[in-house]
Amino acid sequence: MSYTSKDIKNIVAEIIEKKKDKGGVKSIYFVGCGGSLGALYPAKTFMEKEAVSLRSAWVSSNEFVHSTPKDFGENSIIVLACHKGNTPETIKAAELGKKVGAAVILLTWLEESEIVEFGDYVILYSFDASPDHLAGDIDYAGEKTLCALLVAVELVAQTEGYANYAKFQEGLGLISGIIKNARKHVAERSLAFAKEYKDDPVIYTMGSGAAYGAAYMESICIFMEMQWLNSSSIHTGEFFHGPFEITDKNRAFVIQINEGSTRELDERALTFLRKYGQRIEVLDAKELGLSTIDASVVDYFNHSLFNNVYPIYNHDLATERQHPLPTRRYMWKVEY
Repeated sequence: MSYTSKDIKNIVAEIIEKKKDKGGVKSIYFVGCGGSLGALYPAKTFMEKEAVSLRSAWVSSNEFVHSTPKDFGENSIIVLACHKGNTPETIKAAELGKKVGAAVILLTWLEESEIVEFGDYVILYSFDASPDHLAGDIDYAGEKTLCALLVAVELVAQTEGYANYAKFQEGLGLISGIIKNARKHVAERSLAFAKEYKDDPVIYTMGSGAAYGAAYMESICIFMEMQWLNSSSIHTGEFFHGPFEITDKNRAFVIQINEGSTRELDERALTFLRKYGQRIEVLDAKELGLSTIDASVVDYFNHSLFNNVYPIYNHDLATERQHPLPTRRYMWKVEY
């Protein structure tokens, strides 16, 4: 049986009830590979910031299998993201979860896949399957990132209590419209970006807070994997502790400016880039409409906004570079 984002509240309640006689839920782990791991970053950040006693961690699948936390067991929940349900490392992590008696929640797009046999709950998330993910007509409140975040929110709300629960639900109702408007808003500047940066061999991404995962995903999944460009994601809070030394007039940066608690970090980095750099693409969540979501919860929606604006840029860059996004030389082609 499969579920959707609308079932998450009841799924978490059921897990809590089942674990009650075994000591309750004490930990939650977010596990995946590549872009799927990056998509879980807001949930990780939420747990770190909002949970009082629940333990949590964000771990790459293969590391989780080979370096498993000692407390991982029947008092744990493991949330695994696996887009097509066929990533070997994530399948092994799910199998481990099943073996130790943890509650296994799988986030996937395909209902029939290798990983589903190891899931207690298989949640199917919304995904734009149109070429280059440009249709923009899906329910973004049901996407992978927000499904994982919903699990975290419900777990805290139903065990410790979450004062901003109602505001979070309001934000969930707004995010799809915000993203659709933002994608239209960047359409022209995206074309200009593609023409400006098509010959760059290196493009850095920058971000902070719950949205850092979006910068990470853009760097490793798009610039490196799909465009074969050198890249690295730089946390704006870490920028002045080493990375800023590579700044010059020719270096290309894409920087995310959050709405919420870490905006000051991003603005500080942008001020420096504008003083000593020249080639900077700015994605500002406030300009893109995210401030309509309440300040108490807006932190957790930055990632979804940026991650769904990037595909507009990615399509145009790939077209301008004549390097289609599906192009690979190693992935799925050789043994690794």
